[in-house]
Amino acid sequence: MSEGSRAEHRNRILKAFDEVLSVLSEALLGHYGDRLVSAAVFGSVARRTPNPESDIDLLVVAHGLPVGRSRRVEEFQAVDEAVEPHLRALEERGISTRLSPVFRTPAEVQEGGPLFLDMTEHVLLLHDRGGFLQRYLDRLRAELEKTGARRLRYKGAWYWDLGPGKGDGSR
Repeated sequence: MSEGSRAEHRNRILKAFDEVLSVLSEALLGHYGDRLVSAAVFGSVARRTPNPESDIDLLVVAHGLPVGRSRRVEEFQAVDEAVEPHLRALEERGISTRLSPVFRTPAEVQEGGPLFLDMTEHVLLLHDRGGFLQRYLDRLRAELEKTGARRLRYKGAWYWDLGPGKGDGSR
């Protein structure tokens, strides 16, 4: 494949993902309403390097989330159903993707965790009421810089060296 063909292929994939993100954003706002604090895409889609089989890694920050992952996934079902026709249409165009949501309340975001490390480098904010998630990520980024943490590549994968005595944030 020529360089021009590769660029055209990459642009086609990015455009397809962007179309889904637009629908996803509307579905999230429609479903969660005022409870939705932030919605952010991370991973390969946020890095702008997805392939046709990449998942859409999604962080949903909302007030009043049910306790437990399975109940949160059940509540998210309406969003999944709203986006599903668009995902099927992409499949007809050779792009087989799915939503991979992670759910947090605002208090759970403040507790932190390795989930947020890569978001300090690459994140697409679909919704961020009052800049909540952006402020959190800015603070985390500053702390990582202060401690000398580094994101490193090893054998094709990324991991975090959080500095002396800090362990690492490997996935």
